[in-house]
Amino acid sequence: MAQGWGDGLPLIPPTQERVQDFLIAGGRFPDELIAVLPPLRAECTVEKIAINAVMAGCTGDAMPLLCAAIGAMADSKFDLAGLNATTGSVVPALIVNGPIRNRLDIPFQAGCLGGVASPAVAIGRAIRLIMRNVAGQLIGSTSQSVYGTPGRVAGIVFGEWEERSPWAPLAERRGVPGDALTAYGAMGTANICDVVANSADGFLDMIAKSMAYPGANGFLPSSAFAETLCAINPIWAEVIAKTYPQIEDVQAYLWDKCALPIDWFRPEYRDPIANLGRIKPDGRVHLVPTPDDVLVMVAGGEGGLHAAMLHSWGTCLTVTRPVTA
Repeated sequence: MAQGWGDGLPLIPPTQERVQDFLIAGGRFPDELIAVLPPLRAECTVEKIAINAVMAGCTGDAMPLLCAAIGAMADSKFDLAGLNATTGSVVPALIVNGPIRNRLDIPFQAGCLGGVASPAVAIGRAIRLIMRNVAGQLIGSTSQSVYGTPGRVAGIVFGEWEERSPWAPLAERRGVPGDALTAYGAMGTANICDVVANSADGFLDMIAKSMAYPGANGFLPSSAFAETLCAINPIWAEVIAKTYPQIEDVQAYLWDKCALPIDWFRPEYRDPIANLGRIKPDGRVHLVPTPDDVLVMVAGGEGGLHAAMLHSWGTCLTVTRPVTA
């Protein structure tokens, strides 16, 4: 903590022996450059990833996933520079697909967004330490985040329950089958609860209308585009798929309902929104530009009743990368 390496939680000393073990487990040369990270434009090598992974309490077998995550976040489409500096509470959420979920014990069932004792917590924390110690993201200095989020300490790392999904896995639909990682700029997580609906349209209506709230980043007059992510529990997903077996139809339904009348916005908001061309002929403003910008996946417990929404931030676009040893 005195040297500025810490996040407030205990750290494991990154001794030479421990770091060497991680480098061997990762199967890469220590000086291999994975990415250049803003705001400091610092070079992030495999060795620097290993050092922070040791401090966070990771195990060595997480190194391929960590390298893939850093590479995805450094993609120009992800806008890590803006994400690290913004006043918002955005944090990269990492979604894992493929057999690596089981090899690393990444949670994708009950409690997958937090509370399950699993290596995902240390993996998420390692990413956050890399953002602090390598990228140089410091609150009040290079980061102007007004509130922050607990995800900026432990990260958000979870998997998709592919075996219970009636649709193809998220990463596969994004062109990366098998072991894959998707980096999504999340403004935290929020629960959607429904104890009445028992139909596909009922569940989707509740999800979409819950996501469409005026203070969401996607409705900002300064936002030309945005994305949104919904995690649907397997019970609801099964019901929805009987009516909408194609995931594109689910996305289209959510997109259509995830909108607000322009009259809901105060007069001073209307012209800036109109200038972006976001008001449709029917007088509505959609949260995201197209149905493809509504990301849908299956995760969570079998208790039903709930879905989870993760809104995106600013100019941050989702990136999916393969995870290779």
